[in-house]
Amino acid sequence: MTTSQHERAIAFQALHQRPGSFVIANVWDAGSARIMAGLGFEALATSSGASANMLGRLDGNVTRDEALAQIRVIVAGTDLPLSGDLEKGFGDAPDDAAKTIRLAAEAGLVGGSIEDASGRKDKPIYDAGLAAERVAAAVQAARALPFPFTLTARCENFLRGNPDLDDTIRRLQAYEKAGADVLFAPLLPDLAAVKTVCVSLSQPVNFMVGVPGKSFSKAELEAAGVKRISLATSLHRAAMSGLIAAATEIRDHGTFGYVDGLQDISRYMQR
Repeated sequence: MTTSQHERAIAFQALHQRPGSFVIANVWDAGSARIMAGLGFEALATSSGASANMLGRLDGNVTRDEALAQIRVIVAGTDLPLSGDLEKGFGDAPDDAAKTIRLAAEAGLVGGSIEDASGRKDKPIYDAGLAAERVAAAVQAARALPFPFTLTARCENFLRGNPDLDDTIRRLQAYEKAGADVLFAPLLPDLAAVKTVCVSLSQPVNFMVGVPGKSFSKAELEAAGVKRISLATSLHRAAMSGLIAAATEIRDHGTFGYVDGLQDISRYMQR
């Protein structure tokens, strides 16, 4: 069944409004998107890290045009709602963030995130005022669309070497005031911090799984107040870990025992 972008947007919005939490599966191509759909996931997201790895690069080294091209491929491969990891909006100015939201919507996204990481080593996080302006510009662009685009605002403090929970909360509250639909602070250290963030905000909170020792269960996160659970690059790394293990067996032992554990993925390629 082919659904319209408006229908996917409404479905994605509804996931954030119903009781309980849900998992959004981060994918990197049409094949992984179809597998997640076949396994029953209700929504998908891109991952900037996985997108970069698909091009043989590290995270943060994909252009806006390259990211949009990957988005179009994934959108064409599934009827599920797709949200995009749009990094900092591929530019520093508020207008850059707004333009990225418009182009991402044209590419087929029904949601996307804008983060406050600058990409600069000397000053990795934007000043709070500019960061809020960037979110506000992205929100304005999202509200001008003919469907409800779910805008996520990310505070990157813990991920970028500034583990200041109070500042993180202040920033998230400012992004909420600017109109963000979902708030997100990657790499929160423990469930107590997660709960503190959730009770400090009125909009839904996203939690990122994928870090050993800090990837709490769905039940624990839901109890802490989390609405949406994303998987970052973890599924891509799991797939690539299987590739490395199989290739290492071939190289080191000349055996092919890995084939005994292979699954038939062809059934997921049927739409």
